[in-house]
Amino acid sequence: MQNAKVVSERLLAHGFEYVVVDYLWYRRKVAGAYTNSLGFDAIDKWGRVIPDPERWPSSKGGKGFSEVANKVHAMGLKFGIHVMRGISTQAVNANTLILDTVKGTAYEDSSRQWRAKDIGLKNRTCAWMSQGFMSVDTKSGAGRAFLRSLYQQYAEWGVDFVKNDCVFGDDLDVNEINIVSEVLKDLSRPILYSLSPGTSVTSSMAEKVSNLVNIYRITGDDWDTWRDVEAHFNVSRDFAAANMIGANGLKGKSWPDLDMLPLGWLTDPGSNEGPHRKCNLTLNEQRTQMTLWSIAKSPLIYGGDLRQLDQSTYNLITHPILLEINSFSTHNMEFPYITGEKDNRSGNRALSVPSRNSDKLRKSNAYVGLSSCKDHGSTRWVIEALDQEHERICWKDNLGSKYEPLFCLHRRKSLLISDEETIHKQQYDGKLHLLSTDDKELCLDASPRKKLTSGEMKINSFFPCRLKANQMWKFNLNGTLTSSYSGQCAVLKVKKAKAKVESGGIRCWIATGRRGEIYVSFFNLSAEKTVISAKISDLTKAFPSRNLRRASCKYREVWSAKYYGAGNQTISIPVEMHSSALFVLNCI
Repeated sequence: MQNAKVVSERLLAHGFEYVVVDYLWYRRKVAGAYTNSLGFDAIDKWGRVIPDPERWPSSKGGKGFSEVANKVHAMGLKFGIHVMRGISTQAVNANTLILDTVKGTAYEDSSRQWRAKDIGLKNRTCAWMSQGFMSVDTKSGAGRAFLRSLYQQYAEWGVDFVKNDCVFGDDLDVNEINIVSEVLKDLSRPILYSLSPGTSVTSSMAEKVSNLVNIYRITGDDWDTWRDVEAHFNVSRDFAAANMIGANGLKGKSWPDLDMLPLGWLTDPGSNEGPHRKCNLTLNEQRTQMTLWSIAKSPLIYGGDLRQLDQSTYNLITHPILLEINSFSTHNMEFPYITGEKDNRSGNRALSVPSRNSDKLRKSNAYVGLSSCKDHGSTRWVIEALDQEHERICWKDNLGSKYEPLFCLHRRKSLLISDEETIHKQQYDGKLHLLSTDDKELCLDASPRKKLTSGEMKINSFFPCRLKANQMWKFNLNGTLTSSYSGQCAVLKVKKAKAKVESGGIRCWIATGRRGEIYVSFFNLSAEKTVISAKISDLTKAFPSRNLRRASCKYREVWSAKYYGAGNQTISIPVEMHSSALFVLNCI
């Protein structure tokens, strides 16, 4: 409530209007309880998680978050919560009844009364909270009824925003997203629908869900390191190029989400009580992050403790031009027509714009990643027979090559024993376990075991073979290898070494303002002060309807407050390491 008060008094006037309770609000805060613990959650008789009454005393008597939401609304704000996928393991173990919200009684059909164990899919647990939550069977009326009862309850509490976690990226569950979206459409109370996490997200994957939601994460967790900030440039570029910014969404538009801004007063990842500390990013790096988030039109979500909001952080997150760009600009994209040179005072060496070409593939640094099955590059898997009983599935960089494959996985039929064979035979018919070698019982796992930050590379995940969807794969005739867990396809990627500071290069983003102004932002991702330049005439390549080759442009740089007259045909400025420059152009 103290944080909400700060938002109401200091940030609401600048457009910040939602305050959101992050995850685990239903978990008791006692010894033994942690992110992936089991048995410490508060649930109601219908198997739905509810606020822990010891931490949220106003929730007692079945009130849930109603009183908290009422207080937030009284401040002129909107209230949101973080929720997980499907149903809690605790509810499944308790085999609770399922609420039929239409009848107001336990869900039943002509055959029987349904319970939590009938709808919980134990083979589809949340990858990073495997003991916490699992998917529900959305093909059954009972599974759909459970999801409907969840979100109708949130609406009754006065919730305005829901962040649905463990249903996107590596954890993709299009069926659940679709059912939830349909439920939200029918509610009398509008609820903003957000998806998370964002590991392994591609624009083609996002196209499957963007019209069902309002916000969806496209990166892993973002923390206050330069490596995390830098990692967002490529992914934001790709989603802008795919025209995903401001696409059609649930009752409005949808927006790719670059994750929270880790600014101001923070704790370390996984810490509940502290120790607290200041943001590790320099002021220049913070400006770079805020500028990219704004011009890429990512939702601006503050992730620090507002009770300790310092003036410089406040000035940055309420900067009027950045908020104007974020709210009202259009045609937002990365602009490649720039040049860079080291600052003259330290020598004069040209810097190249970063190339998209990857390093030469080497077997020692290859790893299996996930990609959309629509990507042409996912069709390079082939089956090779070793003898009459053994086969392997191999990745070939050149399918016509006579050389040895770059990477191979040994295939075998799925583990089906005793009662599991009857239950899972149809579900896993034709599906395979893929082993690291032909003699070790370690199988390729399609999902991460933890939430990765956006800068981290996923490596091969081989775990003891189990009958779980995230270890089941299907080889297709078109040369793709599909995960039963996420529906994505396996691809061989290059595990790069930690990014060197000089590899970041220079970047530029542009956008059009609502009054016709043009925004141009330079980013210096390298570790050296660099003079970055762009010709105004080249902007015509991005804005063909405006002949800027003959235009007269006056412009100013936001951070230095320096004005430039109409005679300059080139925008050029020295930019410090990890810093940015932001220009506002008015051309006639």
